[in-house]
Amino acid sequence: MAIDQPGDVTNEQVLARQLSSAQQAMMALGGAIGTGLFLASGLSVNVAGPAVIFSYVVAAAISWLLGRALIEMAVAHPTAGAFGVYAGVYVSPFAGYAVRVSYWLMQVIATGGQLVAASIYMGYWFPAVPGAIWVFAFAAALLIINSRAVGRLGAIEYWLVMIKIVAVGLFIGTTALVVTGLTGEPAVGLRNITGGGFAPFGVGGVWLGVCFTIYSFIGVEIVAVTSGEASDPAQTIPKAMRRMILGLSAIYVVTIALLVASTPWRQLGVGESPFVSGLARLGIPGAAGLMNFVVLSAALSSANANLYLIARTLFSLARAGFVPPALGTVTRRGAPVNALLVSGLGLGAAVLVRALWPDSAYVWFFGVALFGALFVWLMIFVTHIAFRRGRTAPWGSWLGGSLVFGILASTWWVPDLKSTLLAGGPWLALLGIGYRLTLSRTLLPAGTRT
Repeated sequence: MAIDQPGDVTNEQVLARQLSSAQQAMMALGGAIGTGLFLASGLSVNVAGPAVIFSYVVAAAISWLLGRALIEMAVAHPTAGAFGVYAGVYVSPFAGYAVRVSYWLMQVIATGGQLVAASIYMGYWFPAVPGAIWVFAFAAALLIINSRAVGRLGAIEYWLVMIKIVAVGLFIGTTALVVTGLTGEPAVGLRNITGGGFAPFGVGGVWLGVCFTIYSFIGVEIVAVTSGEASDPAQTIPKAMRRMILGLSAIYVVTIALLVASTPWRQLGVGESPFVSGLARLGIPGAAGLMNFVVLSAALSSANANLYLIARTLFSLARAGFVPPALGTVTRRGAPVNALLVSGLGLGAAVLVRALWPDSAYVWFFGVALFGALFVWLMIFVTHIAFRRGRTAPWGSWLGGSLVFGILASTWWVPDLKSTLLAGGPWLALLGIGYRLTLSRTLLPAGTRT
């Protein structure tokens, strides 16, 4: 069975093209600005110290190189399968399959984690309510939202992300006043950054910090996925990608710099959001509760954007003939509801595994997710190099791919991330088995509407 030939790039163009460049950028920001910044930033600070600022700069540079590669390919082939389709066309059919399946599973696990994080945040106000109730309620609400027309989904995500951006802006303004002493209290200054040494763990610590901070940028590729539903791909994709990466980089670098300036970095852990604990230590009345609302909306926004992604990725797999064709159909509104519902089942499984085996199976589950994210980014660079074959060498993609490979290899020396490589080998083996099974069947791409 021939799969993922160049002509199949048009096979997914049954989705409604309703997303503007602003909605595309906001959906990408929604997927990227989540627990990676608001919760897990404490992990990166712990391995890099105040020099984590440079860790974010390096991760931002890699995401910029990735964005440049994706813009060129997405404008040429605007489709929901995006980099999965490109890998199948320009590298190999197996590459297209491996990229899409890895991305689907990675996003399923990430979305489950966002919902679990949201339930933790709700415990701030309702400690007696079981977290499972919040997970179920939020999952049901997001499934309903994602079943609507994509234009309405984009509008909802736009305002959810706007809450995060406004809140981050308020955090920046407030902490800047505290650091400079414009609140009437003595200025904090730079003593928290320089007092114990700016880079207490050296250059190695900065690099290991990138292993964590790069995860905060996972989501920039969403712009390419939304290209299949962009109103004017040639115009909106480059604008959305540049707007999103520059905005995200500025938000991360400035925010983390003020965070480590306002709070001693050794006090920033992962038991709660560093932003909540940081504001609580500043003694601003009601600020901690307000920020908890913000991180809650951040988690829900990310889960919403990720659910959009996993539905489109599964839809793309169906249109390529890798999974049953029923998952490649769309409603009259142009929404892939069948793929959405099946992805919802996968989401429930991810949450269940986390609840039942938090210290064993889920560690490996998370390892596959992180490996999947880095594997997808690496394959995007590899695909772009193949895409440009016979033309000017894409030195940016060679550099970006080398850096991502280095990050992937470096996770072996980070105790919290060691499961990434340990899980990666078995996962690639399972992908190979799954791919061979798809070749033993004849699954025709779905082309009907329901």
